[in-house]
Amino acid sequence: MASLAGMGVSESDLKWAPHFRKALNSLHHRYNSENRLLRCPFSSPGYHTTIKKAEFIHPFRESMDYALALLDDGSQAYEARAWDIVQAVIERQDQHPGSATYGIWSWFWEEPLEQMSPPDWNWADFIGKRLLLVLARHNNRIPAQLKNRLEEAITHSCEAIIRRNVGPEYTNIAIMGTFVTLVAGELLNNSRFTEYGIKRLERVHRYTMQTGTFLEYNSPTYGVVCLIELSGLVHHMENAEAEKLARELLELTWAMAAEHFHPATGQWSGPHARSYHDFMHKNTLSFLHMALGGEVPLIGEADFNYNVEWYRNDIRCPGHLLPLFGAADTRELQAKLPETGEFGTRTAYTYMTPSWTLGSFNHGIMWNQCRNLLAFLGHSSESGTYIRLRVLHEGYDYCSAIYRGDQRRGQVLFGVGFALDGGDTHPNLDPCHGRITATDLRVRLEIGTKGQAPRIQAEDGRTVRAVFPDTGLAIRLQLGASLWNGRPAQLEIVEEGGVLGIDAVLYSGEAAALDFHAMEEAALLFHLSLGDPEALAASSDAVWERSEGAITGSLGTGPDALHIRMPVKPDLRVALFHA
Repeated sequence: MASLAGMGVSESDLKWAPHFRKALNSLHHRYNSENRLLRCPFSSPGYHTTIKKAEFIHPFRESMDYALALLDDGSQAYEARAWDIVQAVIERQDQHPGSATYGIWSWFWEEPLEQMSPPDWNWADFIGKRLLLVLARHNNRIPAQLKNRLEEAITHSCEAIIRRNVGPEYTNIAIMGTFVTLVAGELLNNSRFTEYGIKRLERVHRYTMQTGTFLEYNSPTYGVVCLIELSGLVHHMENAEAEKLARELLELTWAMAAEHFHPATGQWSGPHARSYHDFMHKNTLSFLHMALGGEVPLIGEADFNYNVEWYRNDIRCPGHLLPLFGAADTRELQAKLPETGEFGTRTAYTYMTPSWTLGSFNHGIMWNQCRNLLAFLGHSSESGTYIRLRVLHEGYDYCSAIYRGDQRRGQVLFGVGFALDGGDTHPNLDPCHGRITATDLRVRLEIGTKGQAPRIQAEDGRTVRAVFPDTGLAIRLQLGASLWNGRPAQLEIVEEGGVLGIDAVLYSGEAAALDFHAMEEAALLFHLSLGDPEALAASSDAVWERSEGAITGSLGTGPDALHIRMPVKPDLRVALFHA
């Protein structure tokens, strides 16, 4: 293997070099020479940052991506700019060991660490990794006056990562922190960092291989992050044993992505433990297209969007998995996720046909990033449809809603209950402890389509059918049982912002205090069917019953029978998960 400082460019990266330079050239006009950072349109997931509205900001992560790309390109015309950016980023790291935010950065130049709510400790990993790659790839080019500061900043990042010591269940950060400490240990000749990185990698490997999957299961967002980090670790690693473990984890991650890719719709089949988009983002589709070497075309040239972060990581999908990205077949996947104290052992189930895919967990929280029940149907990514379950408080996903489900092929029985110890918009950052003020609270089966709108009609107040002309498919949603503060809910059809909702409205009106501690009944059960319209019309209805302290549903008999049980009284999350 070539030395870390003089790492060459792989054949796979050379193939995409023209796209790399095109992407890099598109960034030059964003550079702000006054603060020596990249100016980008503002975006945020809605937490950590207190900035809510801004047209542009200067993010440290994207600025470091730009600086590293300038150096990777090798052009002397922009080399001084790259070092200016590196210097500016280093200046904004908290380098005080006694500080609670030691070793990390804020997200944006406009917002100091003390203004974030709360700061994001992952930035020790995200920014530390990028500084490390500057040292790994361009050691002989670093100005003498900057080199010591760069190595010190990397050291501070490693110390912060070791101090935090995230567990192997936090998959993407566990892997990224492993990369930073392992490679930094080799480059800085720091045996403590190396030993920590190897032990951490062994822990992640052991934890993951016990169940054969990640806790952040099947995430398009973090799956790509893991593929980038593991590819970089394999590409930059000198320790043979660490490289072997990283290769095995990389193979597992690629297998998860390949098995869940649905060629007809061009989507990443659900369920997703974490996701930021309903349809697969073009950046994710571009990443897969690049990693497949273009041998299985997934996106057109006009839409292909190369990210400079991918360059020089030798990112390649194993050849034996390539056919899965183009196979129009039927697949039935089931996985048991690693056990946690809160969730216990969760099960993920996915069913794929040549024209549609439907996936679900057996339980989870209804966080905005969780896709507990998710379907895609259609004949292309340009005209496809997604179907997603949500629970909305003031139009935003309510984290303290709890999902339970049981799926077999195109049939799902599922329930929604309410926890007393969760958050409102985030699982941990805004705890509401089962008490909220609301003008609107509803359970929604959301339908978004890029093609012809479905024909949707209510059979009655508890059953709605939707037919999708583009595909010849249909869904049928039945509200089988509902108990809400002494009254039943009804299904309504709504349209908001270009998407359709089949909604069970729990509350709508003047602002009112909802105290789930005081509620004796707050639970709903549903039956969702997806498939051929005639087959759905002839299918059996589920049987619903009220038992002591719970409502239950069942469908069919024998090994394919479905069963669901949801406690009617709100309770702690762990009690609802394990009911």
